[in-house]
Amino acid sequence: MKQINIKTLQNKLRNKFSKQSVKMIGPETIFFSKDTIIGKNVTVEPYVVFGPKVKVGNNVTIKSFSHLENCKIENKSEVGPYARIRPGTILKEGSKVGNFVEIKKSTIGKRSKISHLTYIGDSEIGNSVNVGAGTITCNYDGVKKNKTKIKDNVFIGSNTSLIAPVKIDKDSIIGAGSVITKNVNKNSLALTRSSQIEIKNYKKKNK
Repeated sequence: MKQINIKTLQNKLRNKFSKQSVKMIGPETIFFSKDTIIGKNVTVEPYVVFGPKVKVGNNVTIKSFSHLENCKIENKSEVGPYARIRPGTILKEGSKVGNFVEIKKSTIGKRSKISHLTYIGDSEIGNSVNVGAGTITCNYDGVKKNKTKIKDNVFIGSNTSLIAPVKIDKDSIIGAGSVITKNVNKNSLALTRSSQIEIKNYKKKNK
């Protein structure tokens, strides 16, 4: 009986959003909550789940296999595929969250891009920020959660670990492969990287 009720509810919600001109590709694979709010000219690809308290603005694209819960997606944003948007997250207008990105309790500024393989937690990210692949905000020290603040126009290189609490000021660049433990001043390049060692004509030892 419960299974039938869930199916009936989902069909009712899908019909509701279809009448609101939400473009659903594979609607039978998309699951909504009773309180889901979706704006105009929104595209939802297959296998997307809307948990409770999700609000989506206008001209938004939600790509396949994404999971959203208790978050706000503002106009002209793009989410997914394979994105997880957790409670307390706000994606500002024109922002992009790509594949295998998880965001929790964070604000992502206008036109900022977090394209792939990244965890952002307890963070404030400004406008026009680019976060490279493999970046992690290390927000939990074993006792409490700490905040990461990234100001406007910052470029975070791939495979960076940001050890919270930490602040990256505007127009700064973080070199790829860095572990950042201290605040970075504006218009600065910050990187932590060991020197590369090369042994010429190296021969493997025989077993």
